[in-house]
Amino acid sequence: MLIPAWRARGRCAKEPQAGRLRPVFGAAVTGLPYPALMTTTGREVVHTVVDGVTVEVRRSPKRRRTVSAYRQEGRLVVLVPARMSRAEEGEWVRTMVARVAASEQRRQRTDGDLAQRALALSREYLDGRAVPSSVRWVSNQRSRWGSCTPAEGSIRLSDKLRGMPSWVVDYVLLHELAHLLQPGHGPEFWALLRGYSRLERARGYLQGVSATAGLDLSDE
Repeated sequence: MLIPAWRARGRCAKEPQAGRLRPVFGAAVTGLPYPALMTTTGREVVHTVVDGVTVEVRRSPKRRRTVSAYRQEGRLVVLVPARMSRAEEGEWVRTMVARVAASEQRRQRTDGDLAQRALALSREYLDGRAVPSSVRWVSNQRSRWGSCTPAEGSIRLSDKLRGMPSWVVDYVLLHELAHLLQPGHGPEFWALLRGYSRLERARGYLQGVSATAGLDLSDE
């Protein structure tokens, strides 16, 4: 199932003498080696990680002059012409990763948005019993997607969640809200979350991101 949260498109132009493809918009990222290919199949599909982003590169003989990118189940899919060289492919992949990141940055939730969403989730799933004093993004969490201090009522979300599907961020918010009511991860805690229909899907999504990107992050 596609999740077209963002789609970027670019055009390539043919150089008259060399007969090669080159980017015709934006600044190409140079001087950086293209990551080693992790997996390649007969369908010309390459899986790799670029700047912490899981990327699937698909080559198509039908695609002539355009490069496009979109989100699909937690990874960034980049579509390129089959005749593009590996060096050009690497430039375009980095360009598209940067463009998607910039677009997602512009529409990210602010701390205020997180606080409002937390109250809405509390009302919907926890009868409004969890009322955080503050909810904010942080960049110093190395082993957790989220954390909270029940005595203060404060909740913190890892900024690595930025750009992920809203239902994943909602799960982490709800997880921390539940901790304001119930410490630990016993049966009572998980009972508070059972009304969230995407509970297991969100947990699997985060586990997949952690494993693919080599992150030691947990939701527990």
